[in-house]
Amino acid sequence: MFGKPKDKRYDKPHSPVAQPGATTEPPETISCIGPGVTVVGKFVSEGAVKIFGRFEGELQASNVLIGEGAQVEANVVAQELAIGGRFKGTIRAMHVRLLGTAVVESEIFHRSLAIEENVRFEGTSRREDDLTDKASGAQVKGVPRPATGLDEGRGQTDVKDKPDSKKLESSSAD
Repeated sequence: MFGKPKDKRYDKPHSPVAQPGATTEPPETISCIGPGVTVVGKFVSEGAVKIFGRFEGELQASNVLIGEGAQVEANVVAQELAIGGRFKGTIRAMHVRLLGTAVVESEIFHRSLAIEENVRFEGTSRREDDLTDKASGAQVKGVPRPATGLDEGRGQTDVKDKPDSKKLESSSAD
């Protein structure tokens, strides 16, 4: 119609048999909590999670983005975590990035930690190569089991009560 040649790609019947070189795996799932949405509870995903609203509870996912304007109070276990909003809780992730708009009050257990300029961070940061949990049997595919942070015979105390704990503020890193 209108003098343009017809696109022949759409004339071919679709074959139910997979073509050579084509992948049969579904694309990665991305779950999103939008602005104005509040979720309270336990959230487990094998894919990525993006939060732009409010979340309270426990979160396990391969990749987590807490966007600017989001508010999260949770225990998070992930491979990759980027925070641009407000976060309070415990983080156990292989790679953590605190973006310039982040306000974080947390204990962070990580393999790598990057803190951008203008981040407000109060809490502790501890590099750990082994982020597995001896007590928990559950594990999300590709996500390390959450560590308890407790050594044999040592209890957990509030960060402010530890005189020898590393306390970081503003935009400084380990």
